Amino acid sequence: MRVTLQVWRQANTDARGEFKTYQVDDIKEDMSFLEMLDVLNERLTIQGEEPITFDSDCREGICGTCGVMVNGQAHGPEAATATCQLHMRSFQDGDTITVEPWRAGAFPVLKDLMVDRAAFDEIIASGGFISVPTGSAPDANLIPVPKSVAEAAMDAAACIGCAACVAACPNSAANLFTAAKVAQLNMLPQGQPERWDRVLNMVETMESYFGSCTNHGECEKACPKSISIDFIAIMNRDYVKAKFKNRRLVSQQG
Repeated sequence: MRVTLQVWRQANTDARGEFKTYQVDDIKEDMSFLEMLDVLNERLTIQGEEPITFDSDCREGICGTCGVMVNGQAHGPEAATATCQLHMRSFQDGDTITVEPWRAGAFPVLKDLMVDRAAFDEIIASGGFISVPTGSAPDANLIPVPKSVAEAAMDAAACIGCAACVAACPNSAANLFTAAKVAQLNMLPQGQPERWDRVLNMVETMESYFGSCTNHGECEKACPKSISIDFIAIMNRDYVKAKFKNRRLVSQQG
């Protein structure tokens, strides 16, 4: 198959970017979207042109490194699919495909399709640690965890931090990412000692970088792991409780 790509090219953060058009021939339907970009980059290199810069690592939908806007959709047209798992059979022969980086103020473009997602690292770091004994692994049944709670925590932990939720959100909010990272710890017994400080610190760090959530729901639709926006409600509840607890503590000390 043959496709026409309109790819965003930008030399660095401060440079002015633009779309450039490329024709890519002899593409097999079973190729992944990133493999198709690899083919294009090989041809550009042979022609003495600068290859297109994009993020990728595991290419198995696990690491969250990849992620671009494909025809205006985060990760492309397939639901619950990361860009590295998107295959060219999702497109038609002769299609024109627009490829651009995540668009958010907190994600400056480093080069071409690669953005700086360090703001996510700041949110994670602000969550701190978990107070659990180190050493030999404890018995699996030492701490009872209800099955429903364990499953919900695992659902939250499925977040790969790709940032599709931010790219899809009209407000560039990171509430779904932050809520998932908060929930995977706060829902389990091991996460209780730092629960209230964790949600306060992570939410406030998030708000220093990203826009506000107004419940559009685009984040859930764009998420390659189909993480539910219910986690945002849980995070908001915990945040309000944490604020109340801190206020009550301050009044008692006063």
